[in-house]
Amino acid sequence: MMPGKRLTGGIFWWPRPKEHRVGTNPEHISSPLDGRGEPIAWIGRERPLERIPSPEPESRSRLITLQATVAPSWKWTLGGLLALLLIAAVAWKLLAGGAKPRDTLADRGNVPLVTVIVPGRQTVTSNVTFTGAIAARYDMPIANEGDTGRIVAVYVEAGDHVKRGQMLARIDDSVLVQQVHRLEASLEQARAQAALSAAEYRRAEGVAAAGALSAEDIEKRRATSITDAANVKVVAAQLAEAQARLERTRIVAPVEGIVLTRHAEVGQIANPGGDPLFRLESGGEVEMRGQIAEQDLAQVKTGQPATVYLTGIDRPFSGEVRLLGAIIDPQTRLGDIRVRLQPDPALRPGAFARAVVGTDKMQRPVLPQTAVMADSNGSYVLLVNAANQVERHSVRVSGTTDSGAIIAAGLTGTERVVATAGGFLRDGETVKVAPPAVAPQSVAGTQ
Repeated sequence: MMPGKRLTGGIFWWPRPKEHRVGTNPEHISSPLDGRGEPIAWIGRERPLERIPSPEPESRSRLITLQATVAPSWKWTLGGLLALLLIAAVAWKLLAGGAKPRDTLADRGNVPLVTVIVPGRQTVTSNVTFTGAIAARYDMPIANEGDTGRIVAVYVEAGDHVKRGQMLARIDDSVLVQQVHRLEASLEQARAQAALSAAEYRRAEGVAAAGALSAEDIEKRRATSITDAANVKVVAAQLAEAQARLERTRIVAPVEGIVLTRHAEVGQIANPGGDPLFRLESGGEVEMRGQIAEQDLAQVKTGQPATVYLTGIDRPFSGEVRLLGAIIDPQTRLGDIRVRLQPDPALRPGAFARAVVGTDKMQRPVLPQTAVMADSNGSYVLLVNAANQVERHSVRVSGTTDSGAIIAAGLTGTERVVATAGGFLRDGETVKVAPPAVAPQSVAGTQ
């Protein structure tokens, strides 16, 4: 080994043996690959081999110093990367390598975990609910019954309470009043003439025995007396007719009640048989009118209590079923029902209402609504049998309460029913039944 030379910065330099590269074709020889700047001797045909002197020791020492300066840079980079990898490995060990979370019951295999309930039987009240509208029990339309005339006065407004015989409106009676006066005068005249004819007939009868008047004259006077008496009746009838026509110009309330609507205005022409001028609620009695389904109509009886709710009013109104329809509409399969209500200012005819009629109290299973499903074949539930397999079971729902759906048929109350997510299970599928949840108990502190 050749002796080395110590340079500055702790760098040693060993001289390398001199090497010379030769070539026959200078244009095809590339620059040196090692980048050390070693001389190359070219041998051509026209000149002999020529030796190139090696570089001075000072230039080679500077090259080694530059390489030693660059070497610590990439070493520090490599050390930083190794430190980062070590930190990442420790972090993964702490986070993922700790205690594993416990598997849930649903993760212990491919068998679904379900929650079941045993509904039992409880006392429920079967209700029939329907909608309708508030209406007057006796809605009386009032129109013009007399001759055509112009309305000259209106005395009431909608919502007023009126007495029987109270005037609601008045039609122009200027012509009829004059007719009545003329007939009254004609009646007095006819009565006077009848009295005169009757007196002459009595005198003729008085002298008939003496033979002062012939039988023909006496008979004429008797006929005149009868005719004049009949004329009095004719004029009296005409006067009564005119008075009745005059009375019809005054539109009055036939019964006591509340004015529901008013369509009469001053100056309006009232024709006989036309649209009603007023609508009157007879006696202030109101009721709810609605329609219920055919299957519910068989459960409702007259006299059963009912509760009526109005939109926008919190308090309910009590009533009872007054009337059930005698027929069922073949198109809608609905029947009429009417509920009698106590008079109340809040019960305005025409208001939308909802009624609930309690039909019967009985023992029935009650399920959460999430446990009852339906398809084209009807309502059904999923049961878990003794082999922990799912079975489809058809049921009939008679109504709903705050607790859930009332099962009228199909369950006895002792079955295990899938409570939720039954739509993800198949008939005959094996499942696991989750243990019932235990309510947390509060522990009292000790002193």
